[in-house]
Amino acid sequence: MAEISDILPDRRTIRKYSSEPVDDKLLNDLLTMGCRASTTGNMQVYSIIITRDEEKKRELAPFHFNQTMITDAPVVLTFCADFNRFNIWCRLRNAEPGYDNFLSFFTAAIDALLIAQTVCIAAESKGLGICYLGTTTYNAHKIIYALKLPKGVVPVTTVTLGWPDEKPDQVDRLPLEAIIHKETYHDYTNESINKFYNVKENRADSRRYVEENSVGLHNCASLAQVFTDVRYKKSDNVYFSNILLQVLKEQGFMEQ
Repeated sequence: MAEISDILPDRRTIRKYSSEPVDDKLLNDLLTMGCRASTTGNMQVYSIIITRDEEKKRELAPFHFNQTMITDAPVVLTFCADFNRFNIWCRLRNAEPGYDNFLSFFTAAIDALLIAQTVCIAAESKGLGICYLGTTTYNAHKIIYALKLPKGVVPVTTVTLGWPDEKPDQVDRLPLEAIIHKETYHDYTNESINKFYNVKENRADSRRYVEENSVGLHNCASLAQVFTDVRYKKSDNVYFSNILLQVLKEQGFMEQ
């Protein structure tokens, strides 16, 4: 197993995978390691859906905007906030659960994401590649139907996993001084924002990203405008927010 001090500084997102399968024992080992991650109150209010079947992956693909990783990766993992299992246990033990509220969903979502990241680190330590798909919450209602998730279960992230067939360049990261606040939050000045983001904006890949997204009706003059006007625009955020809020209601997390 590779050293953690070597894995994390060199990590990169893998979107292209070889045809080599991930065997069941290795996957089980990774999930076993991942499930040792911390959880709120040791309740373990999460579940993981493993998708290997090619037909099922093709069914899921449109819900992730047909990103090719879904069908190309040998393993697709959907990490879910899950109070269903815990609620059943409580009732079997004469304990009435009170987890039909947003805080409980948020608790379970945190658990699921902690497990997901730990599984990813375990996978990368074995030489596997991973890719997070942020599209999971956009189409949670469709994923719920496809994966037959009962009330009390909501998908929060999806990870594709397999042996890398590429070694892409690392994406940039803001300097640590842009992220860390000592003792209390110290708000940013215009000068500090310019300092922290100038390097990011002037990278060749960032300039190329702006050019690629300045087509048709879009005429982006800055990297920030790509995010606000094209990639993550308000109208889309509001639309998918409303879908997710409806999902939470239907799955029993907005009753109180």
